[in-house]
Amino acid sequence: MKTACVKAIILLVGISIFSCKNDAKPKAENTKTETKTTKPNVPKVRIPAGGENDVDVSHIETLTQETLEAYLKKYERSNPQSIVKVITEFGDFKIQLFAQERLHRVNFIRLTKLGYFNDTFFHRVDSGFVVQGGNSDKPSTQKLRDKIGDFLLPNEYSPFHKNKYGYVGMAKPPSQKVSNASTPFEFYIVVDKNNAHHLDKEFTVFGRVIEGMEVVEKISKVDTDESEWPLRNVQMDIEVVE
Repeated sequence: MKTACVKAIILLVGISIFSCKNDAKPKAENTKTETKTTKPNVPKVRIPAGGENDVDVSHIETLTQETLEAYLKKYERSNPQSIVKVITEFGDFKIQLFAQERLHRVNFIRLTKLGYFNDTFFHRVDSGFVVQGGNSDKPSTQKLRDKIGDFLLPNEYSPFHKNKYGYVGMAKPPSQKVSNASTPFEFYIVVDKNNAHHLDKEFTVFGRVIEGMEVVEKISKVDTDESEWPLRNVQMDIEVVE
């Protein structure tokens, strides 16, 4: 029952991005959408072989909405890095994180150094629109989220960083209809070569792929089920480069 609830949360967080796509694009432009049947409310659960893959969370400081900003600004002083490498079975690619969206950058660096993303997948794929990562259906992922904290990142939209091909943004819970605050955990990469400017302002773009975009393209073409979850889990590891 707990796993099914986690998977339902995964689906809800992704809805805010993908529903924007459906509202903005006519079906004629998205042949994949045309061929899909009605999406189930709860996708099939896929727990990887090996069980829960339990993780040690004792070293993680739990943040709240009230402590978030002061903590990240302090953390920034000794963690100025801005380039990360994403490692997948399809190859590696690098993301440059922008300084202007400072809370999003620092949060991403912190989660990378905590090893959070190494417990997650690219869990939603819509070829021709975006790929989204940073969650999984493993109980250990929810354990990490609970320990990291229950908070949202304030919207840091900049007109200089928009939803263009190869750019990276943070997803948001569907409940955020006014503040457009971001989830701290899930990011997406735009793979629409015509860009995705209908997502501008509502979502914070905080980075771009600077090397290996062909790897992201490979991920964007994997087979998925009706909920746009890959039929075979696309695992990732992320490490800080510089």
